[in-house]
Amino acid sequence: MADPRQAARLALLIDADNADPKRISELLAEIAKYGNAGVRRAYGNWTTGHLSGWKSGLLDHSIQPIQQFSYTTGKNATDSALIIDAMDLLYTGRLDGFCIVSSDSDFTRLAARIREQGLTVYGFGERKTPTAFVAACDKFIYTENLGDKPAAKGDAPKGSSLKGDSKLDALLRGAMEAASDDAGWAHLGAVGSNLIRLAPDFDPRTYGYRKLKDLVAAHPAYVVDERLDTEGKPGAIYIRGK
Repeated sequence: MADPRQAARLALLIDADNADPKRISELLAEIAKYGNAGVRRAYGNWTTGHLSGWKSGLLDHSIQPIQQFSYTTGKNATDSALIIDAMDLLYTGRLDGFCIVSSDSDFTRLAARIREQGLTVYGFGERKTPTAFVAACDKFIYTENLGDKPAAKGDAPKGSSLKGDSKLDALLRGAMEAASDDAGWAHLGAVGSNLIRLAPDFDPRTYGYRKLKDLVAAHPAYVVDERLDTEGKPGAIYIRGK
């Protein structure tokens, strides 16, 4: 297990055939929230022209390109190379987690196997990513949500539309009830953790909000209470249903 005094040691493995090179800076900024990606590799057939967009990003961010020739038409040798390297890295015992960047369902079993070993799996892919791969990860981040760009004024959903989202409401209710005290109040941090357990791809940015606090505050079915600490400064945040 990782020493709590230091950042988690992560391996970043990119399926370059199924990832957008234009998002690499935003991707690394997101990964930095979870730990330090000491291992950085991108897999593909770099002799072909369709991966040329990766060149500057690989150099600027010290990502090692791993060459994998396509030996047979219709067979994805890149996926196989990434999976083999992931298993080799897993058994070194030097890592706390993996960041797998792909929208391909072929990595579903790999993610599940890494989790079985007790390591954390962060998945990154487009919204088209199959549900099976999303569910196999501890946390899945859609690349469309990357970047620190707030929603334009008026873009975030209004309260009425949030309440009309039955999937969101069910998730919030389930996560809150599992963390609530006898008075019905639930610590926001515990609610956030429960949400990820219920839905690895849950992200307030999907709904137009940077933080869970902002999303819940905008939802007409919930009350947010930001309590002060002993010094009178903003402290813990609690929520409950109305």
